[in-house]
Amino acid sequence: MAVPPDNPPGAPATRDAVLACGVYVDGARLPGSWSPAEAAAEVRARGAGFVWIGLFEPDDDRIRDVAEVFGLHELAVEDAVHAHQRPKLERYDSNLFAVFKTVRYVEHESPTTTNEIVESGEIMVFLGHDHVITVRHGDHSGLATLRADLERQPERLAGGPAVVLHAIADRVVDGYLEVTEAFQGDIDLVETAVFAPRSRVGIEQVYLLKRELMELRRAAVPLAGPLRRLGDGHCGPLVPDAVRSYFRDVDDHLTRVTERVAGADELLSTLIDATTAKVSLQQNNDMRKISAWAAVIAVPTMVFGTYGMNFDTVPELHWRYGYPLVLAGTLGVCLVLYQLFKRNRWLSRPGRSGMPARPMFWVLLLLLAWLVLIATRIPRGT
Repeated sequence: MAVPPDNPPGAPATRDAVLACGVYVDGARLPGSWSPAEAAAEVRARGAGFVWIGLFEPDDDRIRDVAEVFGLHELAVEDAVHAHQRPKLERYDSNLFAVFKTVRYVEHESPTTTNEIVESGEIMVFLGHDHVITVRHGDHSGLATLRADLERQPERLAGGPAVVLHAIADRVVDGYLEVTEAFQGDIDLVETAVFAPRSRVGIEQVYLLKRELMELRRAAVPLAGPLRRLGDGHCGPLVPDAVRSYFRDVDDHLTRVTERVAGADELLSTLIDATTAKVSLQQNNDMRKISAWAAVIAVPTMVFGTYGMNFDTVPELHWRYGYPLVLAGTLGVCLVLYQLFKRNRWLSRPGRSGMPARPMFWVLLLLLAWLVLIATRIPRGT
């Protein structure tokens, strides 16, 4: 398993579930390496600051050790161990438990050559007055860069654990915006391909985009309620007044995301309808061609069925030119029908004019000339 990118800069890589554990006082990180228990004891002894612990896919034993130190609720702990949670915000005694779904755009050459466009992960956050504990699921949801950015802004980090929660929410929603912009590019490509002449884009490619868009919708839409609660003061002193306005700003950004998702979903539904209509139109064109050729073939079938195959210059018994006249008349009628069907675009490709196809025209004309030649070579008889 690859080491998740959550270690602080310069720290050794580790496969332990605890990727980072830092003590922050007045916005500055205290030097040294800390276990969760040591960090909690340091903060409580000082009576100031907070602990920020980063966990990656911890097992039951590891997260319960941390939960015991910070008094985390068992229901929230169970949710943090088992991924695939819906975005939510819950309050347990003196802790908040928030779930965010992260998304990542999967780079690809074209939306028609991939089976996955959006990958999702999760970040769970335990927030208390002296701690913030993040639990990550998914390799692309790393917080090392976020931690480093905040550590370069001690005046901001001095705002406490709620500042970390806001920074995580802001980073997650910014990720949604980036994915929606990239996703729109894929939709534009497919839309152009669907309406291009002789397009081979099927409904499967459009449905793939719609399915992947649903992944983004499941991440973004349920987050609106939790962000609204964080910005409206429903979380008590854990989210100070100075931080609430920032959550309202994140909520505004999320509204933009949901509007883009709704617009993209509506456009994809329209493309599915258009693709279905295009397939139906192609099938109708194919049936018209089949019907036209059946009409052309019906003429010789009727004539040859009348006279059979045993010609002796029939039709009206021993006519010298009966045989070539029957063939010439049959081919002439077929040629007329072919011309009429081409003129009415029953035998032309979509997007082309109804003019006769030159190769077929000359083939029929040569056959007619061949019949005339046969007629001139038939010996005179009684």
